[in-house]
Amino acid sequence: MAARGPPGAAMAAMAGPGPEPEPEPGRCAHFVLRKGRFCRMVPAAGRRFCGEHGHEEEQNDRKRIPCPLDPKHTVYEDQLQKHLKKCNSREKPKPVYFVQDINAGLKDIEEIPEKQVPLSSLSIEELQNLISKLKKASNGVELHLKEQILSHQALQEALNDPKNGESAFKHLKQQASILGNMEKLHLLGPGRCFVEFGAGRGKLSHWVDIALENVESVQFLLVERATTRFKVDGKHKRRDSVFERLQVDIQHLCLNKVPILEKKKLPVVGIGKHLCGAATDLALRCLVESYTTCCDGEDEEPAPKRCRAAQTEVAPHKAAGNESTIEDHHKPVAGIVIALCCHHKCDWTHYVGRDFFKSVGLGPVEFHYFQRMSSWATCGMQETTSKASPSEDTKDQTNDPEENEQTLSRTESGSDTLQGVLSVEERKEIGCLCKRLIDHGRIEYLHQQGYTAALQYYTEPAVSLENVLLTAVPNPPLIPEPTT
Repeated sequence: MAARGPPGAAMAAMAGPGPEPEPEPGRCAHFVLRKGRFCRMVPAAGRRFCGEHGHEEEQNDRKRIPCPLDPKHTVYEDQLQKHLKKCNSREKPKPVYFVQDINAGLKDIEEIPEKQVPLSSLSIEELQNLISKLKKASNGVELHLKEQILSHQALQEALNDPKNGESAFKHLKQQASILGNMEKLHLLGPGRCFVEFGAGRGKLSHWVDIALENVESVQFLLVERATTRFKVDGKHKRRDSVFERLQVDIQHLCLNKVPILEKKKLPVVGIGKHLCGAATDLALRCLVESYTTCCDGEDEEPAPKRCRAAQTEVAPHKAAGNESTIEDHHKPVAGIVIALCCHHKCDWTHYVGRDFFKSVGLGPVEFHYFQRMSSWATCGMQETTSKASPSEDTKDQTNDPEENEQTLSRTESGSDTLQGVLSVEERKEIGCLCKRLIDHGRIEYLHQQGYTAALQYYTEPAVSLENVLLTAVPNPPLIPEPTT
């Protein structure tokens, strides 16, 4: 196919020798190559081109500049002020539940570590010293987690549908196990508000709603800071359950100012599927500090501490079954169920387990390297996972958490320092150790806040390499012994 020349050349070729053709008086000066004539639209007064072809005139007369709000797009300089009023990147009014840095955590600027050197730049001695600290700090940490791979009846039809491909099937298995674990903890019931952090398309809330099809007084809050396409919220418009999206960063989310919670005072169940890195810490602080403190009031006395024996296992207890609804009225947060991932994206500033790290002689510097080394947990699976379907739906997440970890692993493990010291299996073992240590800090944090918390494998590694589920329920209230 021949390349098109400029309109003038085309007109000259078609008209032959002689003067170039002119547009009809009062008509657009754009020559339509496909039709071999000038455009017959009428331009505005003082213009040579119509609105459709005005860019040809504007290219010569007007200048485009980068938008000051977002340089990824440009705007005509003379239209800048008009554009700034409607640009999608303009600062929008903050919602009532936005409170700056309410869940951010660390406020002491002196404790925030300075920029560290890359892991690949460490000497062999420095690397071995870090590994030695890691193993010492991990003494007493539960490294072999219990398998809690469950399912739920609500997803059986979808799991048996042959139309679902391999990627969809993996998602369904994870969602079914999360719901199964929620049911085991008696968290699927009436009179609750389910808050899905990092909701994406809202698939997890969708299946919780299906599981509670005949249950009344159920609310859903879907927290996601980015705009999301292909949402499944529309499937619930004719149902009794209420779905509301909160487009806000978890770091700034004040749950007790959300109108529906402020009005109904429902106990909250926090859920999330593959809540990346620091987002998990922000969500935990949002639930058990910001929201609980606001609900309990400033004059409320802290819950009495319980012995460690009562905190070792999350299982049905006195608050389970029919009694759980009674207990919910005393605790604003009825439970937490979050599938963890992307420990390399954790941040010391937001991390809830800082007290635990300090108690075992570690600080922000060690945390920085441990969260980087946590990506080694998946580096032994590079060849397998690169050929398989991605574990996270590209429509559900902007970035695949497992792919992120594998990319980071390849970067770190490709250094000369590591290749001569650690094998792939050794890196994988150390990476898992880093993950468990970071997660153990979260468990200790929840214990201190009056929750019974645990970690368990909720799906097989073949389904997702990020297969650890964090669960927590409030400790039952201590019953005082009768005085004699």
